Amino acid sequence: MTIFYIVEPPEYEVLACYLLASIRSHFPGSVKAIGYCPEHRYHELHPAVHRAHELMGAEIRTFSTKDRFEPAYPHGNKILACLENRGSDYSMFVDSDVLFLSDNTPENLVVPGHVSCSMAASMLWAEQSVWDDIYGALDVPIPTERYNLMRRSKGPVIPYFSSGLVVFPEKDTGNGRFPDIWYQTAQMVDKIDGLGKKRPYLDQMTLPAAIRRAGLDWNILPEEQHFILGGKLKKKPLPDDRTIYTIHYRNTQNLKDVGHMKTARNYLQTHTGEKFLRRLASEDTAETTAK
Repeated sequence: MTIFYIVEPPEYEVLACYLLASIRSHFPGSVKAIGYCPEHRYHELHPAVHRAHELMGAEIRTFSTKDRFEPAYPHGNKILACLENRGSDYSMFVDSDVLFLSDNTPENLVVPGHVSCSMAASMLWAEQSVWDDIYGALDVPIPTERYNLMRRSKGPVIPYFSSGLVVFPEKDTGNGRFPDIWYQTAQMVDKIDGLGKKRPYLDQMTLPAAIRRAGLDWNILPEEQHFILGGKLKKKPLPDDRTIYTIHYRNTQNLKDVGHMKTARNYLQTHTGEKFLRRLASEDTAETTAK
């Protein structure tokens, strides 16, 4: 399996290094790690980010965003990164503001023939009737399954998943690679006239339909595998009666509030020798990287 994420300056390049350090702390060494940077931002990456990836045995690759979405859609970078070739059987995209906290294995996350993801925390951007427009435009039946959202739910709803952690097979299912179908589905929904909130929710509003259009099914992960912070959990400690494998903290204040900012820095220090990322870039390192 390959775990990949977005490395984009200025904020996400730092968070990505914390994420990478947590991957190296809690996944087997056989798991590959790749950070993707939009090619037009690559020259802005801090030298310390390159050094951190070098020390932790991970690559930084680039991808093009030009004319991929119209208008531009930065949240769609995850879909564009998914499209890239990694050469692994399975890949897991993870948002940069995620931290792994407990030992984990690909076997806990992968189910053949499925895309593994969690229910979204909430769906405040539209009523359930929006799915009529989305699935109607795609000429795909609305799923019959109903599930509760992770945090704010008035009851079971039509499947709506978080795109902050998505595990998928890389092999062509017969309908195409899942990332290709997701991108195609997003393009189709993006063209629906009058459909609101396509920015920034296009990736999530198309994820369930893309799974089905790819001939796959979904494996809904327990919240312990993708524990989303914020909202009604703001400033509340993590549960201590179960193992939390992964937190999606959304911003560093939430990370501090649950006491894991120090954890992130300790992971970084364990794997790079420095608790603060930018200390990895001495003047000599900065000059070498610039060249």
